[in-house]
Amino acid sequence: MTSIEMLDGDFATLPDLVRAHAAERPEAVAAADALRRLSWSELDQLTDRIAARLQQDGFAKGDRTAIAGLNSVEQMAVILGTLRAGGVAGLITNSATGEQMRAMIADTGARHLFLDSAAKTSLAGQVITASDLIAMDGSDAGTPLDAWLSLAGAKPARVDIQPEDGFNIIYSSGTTGTPKGIVHSHKMRWQHIIRGAPAYGAAAVTILSTPLYSNTTMASFLPTLGSGGQVVLMKKFDARGFLELAARERATNCMLVPVQYRRIMALEDFDAFDLRSFIMKYCTSAPFAAPLKADVVARWPGGLVEIYGLTEGGATFLLEAHKYPDKLHTVGLCAPGHVAKVIDEDGQELPQGSVGEIVGRSPAMMTGYNNRPDATKAMHWYDAEGNLFYRHGDIGRIDDDGFLTLMDRAKDMIISGGFNIYPSDLEGILLADGRVVEAAVVGMPSEEWGETPVAFVVLKDGADPESVRTDCNAKVGKTQRLSAVNVVAELPRSPIGKVLKRELRDAYAGK
Repeated sequence: MTSIEMLDGDFATLPDLVRAHAAERPEAVAAADALRRLSWSELDQLTDRIAARLQQDGFAKGDRTAIAGLNSVEQMAVILGTLRAGGVAGLITNSATGEQMRAMIADTGARHLFLDSAAKTSLAGQVITASDLIAMDGSDAGTPLDAWLSLAGAKPARVDIQPEDGFNIIYSSGTTGTPKGIVHSHKMRWQHIIRGAPAYGAAAVTILSTPLYSNTTMASFLPTLGSGGQVVLMKKFDARGFLELAARERATNCMLVPVQYRRIMALEDFDAFDLRSFIMKYCTSAPFAAPLKADVVARWPGGLVEIYGLTEGGATFLLEAHKYPDKLHTVGLCAPGHVAKVIDEDGQELPQGSVGEIVGRSPAMMTGYNNRPDATKAMHWYDAEGNLFYRHGDIGRIDDDGFLTLMDRAKDMIISGGFNIYPSDLEGILLADGRVVEAAVVGMPSEEWGETPVAFVVLKDGADPESVRTDCNAKVGKTQRLSAVNVVAELPRSPIGKVLKRELRDAYAGK
């Protein structure tokens, strides 16, 4: 069966698609980073050697690996090797603190931890539950990958992978020691491949500058690889480096978060770069300002699609910004086969045009939160016919044309640089500080990050707010750090005692 025939079928696994592309176009480039390029044949063979060694170690269907590191072709191959062995790839958030990463690794239950020198540094001093450490970059972080692999030519035993079997675990941000692991199935990921494949294909060259542990990246990684295109991985994003790489590789596609678009478009010599090869650009994970969308559409060749949805699944909305210049304030229309509704605070469905919480359902929905059945249940909402929807936690309005305008986030989640920050996690750390009496954290607009967390605290006499900020930031991941701590006499509260965060935002913005 050819890769094209598989894409037209009812279901195929990503490792099988890699095998099919290798058979059709063995010498074509499948993946590249700053150090290495792999042809489809080489990627397929490396995937085999990883899967075969896992099986030699006793790895069985449904077992998990833990993978922590910066983007590389080796990390990509480890994900594929895990899947080909019938396992689930536990994608560890590399920007988290060592304690958070330790908790994620333990939550996977993995014996094998694949890491690099950057992850080793982050994990310094942590007691790791995984017994086998393999260094993807050949460093002293563990057994070098090349030395660990099965011999060249090794083939793993074939595993019968079903649509409902686990594909990956992606971890939400958190500082409580128990971050939520979002489990996706092969069926869900197959939906991402077939939905995106028409925009990619064998001629695609997709630059990925966001990390492979993020669902943002997976939204372009999966359809590119699944349809036979080339993936170009950046370890660390910088605006000029991205443009230089895009021009050199003749990139056709990319996935960027809004802050990355902002930095790229702000370069004085942006127009000097040859970007005519671009066919489609994508954006997700954070609020994308309408003027910035318009600037990208006007000055950057190719189309622009904004994607709104949850890592957990539910309904996805797509805005083809190049087609709908009068709808740039929205996040677009519901994707084909997806259904979205709006509900009130009591869970009752509201008519179209009303403002309320977004709930959605689609063929692409998570299996659940790993080891967290109560958290999974809290996501659920059912319509009158008994159909399961996921609560998005976002407040919005679907207009008469079907376009969704987001109004606010019900859970006060902050999105900074494309990463989710939960204020309650930061508030918990602040309240554990003996100098802090009360604390509330809100997201404030940031030119650099889109949003940034700002704390409002009631302090004991003599306490230094800057010292409180420094101590808090030492306990969180770099994407979660507080940009400011503001001292207030008291926090504004409603009659039932709820902190009125909007008043805090408005007061701070009015300074």
